[in-house]
Amino acid sequence: MSGTQGSGAIFSRRSFVKGAAGGALALHFGAYGLLSPRQARARGVPIESLTPGEIEILETYGETLAPGAAEAGLAHYIGSQLAAPPADSLLFLRLLDIAPPYADFYRPGLAALDALAQARHGRRFPALAEAQRLALAREIAGANPPGWTGPPAPLFAFALRADAIDVVWGTAEGFERLGVPYLPHIHPEAPW
Repeated sequence: MSGTQGSGAIFSRRSFVKGAAGGALALHFGAYGLLSPRQARARGVPIESLTPGEIEILETYGETLAPGAAEAGLAHYIGSQLAAPPADSLLFLRLLDIAPPYADFYRPGLAALDALAQARHGRRFPALAEAQRLALAREIAGANPPGWTGPPAPLFAFALRADAIDVVWGTAEGFERLGVPYLPHIHPEAPW
């Protein structure tokens, strides 16, 4: 069962199982081949399903929720999943039974977060100080702020946090940093 080529990211169950067995979330990034989101980011694989501004907000917000998310390739992970057929998506939204297209959840959420930052602090979310970003992240995790125009703010915060945690900690390396034994159901033939 293979995915689409919308953004140059092709996803298949085989690539996911192969990658998951290796302890790294591996996706097929078109001509770039099978890569983890971290590798795709390091190689500069283009993300066609998100604008540069959305990527900047997503990486900054992901970093606020789960330090290390940007470097771990959160934007590449979400971008590749937005380009994948909804039935193959690994986004947390799918587990929450949110109706696709998933871009219709992420884009308005990112725009609403940025608009909230501008309304409160006169600057875009990525330009805020860490304390300001944390305060806004806490606020939207609890309720829709006045004027919020995106999906329900707590749901947006919950889903993005889950995706960020998956990318940062859902690998063999992430388990190792946590001091938790990584016990895959299928052991990889070679380390990633």
